[in-house]
Amino acid sequence: MARGFVKKRGDTWYAYWRDPSGRQRAKAIGTRKKDAEAHVTRMQAQVADGAYREIEAITFASFAEQWFRDYASVQVKPSTLRSYRSMLYGSLLPFFGNVPVASIKTADVQRYVAERMGSGVKPATVQKALVMLKGMLKQAVDWDYLRVNPAQNVKAPRREHVEMDFLTPDEIPAFLDAFSPRWRPLFFTAIFTGMRLGELLALRWSDIDWHSSTIRVRRSVDKGVFQEPKSRNSVRTVGMSPRLAGVLMDHKIECAWSPSDLVFCTADGGLIDQANLRHRVFFPALEAAGLRRMRIHDLRHTFASLLINQGENLKYVQQQLGHASITTTVDRYGHLMPDAHVDASKRLDATVFGNGPEESAYKPLTRSVETKQAPSTLGSGPAVSMVAGTGFEPVTFGL
Repeated sequence: MARGFVKKRGDTWYAYWRDPSGRQRAKAIGTRKKDAEAHVTRMQAQVADGAYREIEAITFASFAEQWFRDYASVQVKPSTLRSYRSMLYGSLLPFFGNVPVASIKTADVQRYVAERMGSGVKPATVQKALVMLKGMLKQAVDWDYLRVNPAQNVKAPRREHVEMDFLTPDEIPAFLDAFSPRWRPLFFTAIFTGMRLGELLALRWSDIDWHSSTIRVRRSVDKGVFQEPKSRNSVRTVGMSPRLAGVLMDHKIECAWSPSDLVFCTADGGLIDQANLRHRVFFPALEAAGLRRMRIHDLRHTFASLLINQGENLKYVQQQLGHASITTTVDRYGHLMPDAHVDASKRLDATVFGNGPEESAYKPLTRSVETKQAPSTLGSGPAVSMVAGTGFEPVTFGL
């Protein structure tokens, strides 16, 4: 195989090598000869190992159209697709548009992040766009438009901390009393199951098992479209308390008939509009109850806080909420645990020393060990006595 070489034209060094078919390839590298030589070495190694791929030329705009049509549209839910479209046309295409995909560098992606942050966009919004861009450029590698993903090692901006809010047990009765009988069952169910709003509005009577007192979460709804829940773990079975069962049974008698068998529906049996529900029902109820403004999603946090503060196992909390990992549950609700386990340190004493009076709970620990030879000194602390000899002898550790 012919060896590759480098050549300088003006101020630019070019790398030359031959691909597996023997065709000569060339690429402008930069102003440093050693960078061009390194590129030649790298390309020849890929040819020798059978890992060589010729990168096709395409602009980011053309690639984005292909990615959206051939990949995203068949891989993600409609709601996610709408989010992708918004981020694509809102910021990614204006920034990368006609730039060749193969020429995008890590520094370009980092500059995109910096400019978005500098324009006042929330860190969470920038982070979502960066995650999407990383996924797009990973696909570009798979489709031979890139050799490596330039966005892979770009750090996401630090997200602002949003304080979690939830209703306390004392606030819940006043909150529920602020709703008319038509809407109270919906928000009662939200608090006592932790279901997401989309899951609540997609709930069907056939999902309720009255015999086992459980509710099966099978689907969600977004902008009028039924879909699978947020993740595989979101398909779950949640417990139904006796009081919730009674509320839903009464609601079943009084509610409108729905052709889709919906538990919560409009007067004519159709889907409830989420925006109208928030602004015309939920927010006025908070105001009427004299409560602070919060989100409907905070009722899900309310459910989690109730379970944790009554001492339920975190694995059970995870399963009820439909989190993919218990790590997610701990990260989001771990700060609620100290109140729930305020006596844990006291219980340590009881576990080790029993339930005697605190002032006499401590006794020196003793154990039997095989002794060899006592050390001559052990510092200036309390004495440690060891009985010389063979076999097992008592040893008292002064602490």
